[in-house]
Amino acid sequence: MAKAYDHLFKLLLIGDSGVGKTCLIIRFAEDNFTSTYISTIGIDFKIRTVDIDGKKIKLQVWDTAGQERFKTITTAYYRGAVGIILVYDITDEKSFENIQNWMKSIKENASAGVERLLIGNKCDMEGKRKVQRDEAEKLAKEHGIRFFETSAKSSVNVEEAFSTLARDILQKSSRKAAPSSSRPLLEPGPPRKTGGKCSLA
Repeated sequence: MAKAYDHLFKLLLIGDSGVGKTCLIIRFAEDNFTSTYISTIGIDFKIRTVDIDGKKIKLQVWDTAGQERFKTITTAYYRGAVGIILVYDITDEKSFENIQNWMKSIKENASAGVERLLIGNKCDMEGKRKVQRDEAEKLAKEHGIRFFETSAKSSVNVEEAFSTLARDILQKSSRKAAPSSSRPLLEPGPPRKTGGKCSLA
């Protein structure tokens, strides 16, 4: 029986409790939203298969608990992840400040060279914004990663963010699989682009 997918990628969402990690995953995996989720206890995951550049990519998206007391559980799940999405809430400055701590956690626990992506969630709540877009763009640039503002509630940029990360991972794995003679080691990659503006129109 033929395999139903070409690649399996394990993705991990990390960030403070309450930033909307579970809502983002459910919006992406099930195209659904409810505002009554309880905090994730430990670890949970959803699966969705997407088509990227003609390849079927099975994404296993792991949802982690943001609370400090679950840190020891979640660090074990960094292993094997090929993509990590860092999530903050644009209406919560502290969740943005803590992204640096989550970056440190990736460095300590994840595989070297893991693809990362920064998401500012809840961009439907513009009136309560505390984190300016240019601040986040600057942080993403410092770390050499892509950035999207999303809304799990309004479904803004959620699909784009996950698909972009999956495409980056696929391209990186394709380069690794290619014969080394076909690509100079120090050839610069294309410039990083950030996600589109958060628009509810």
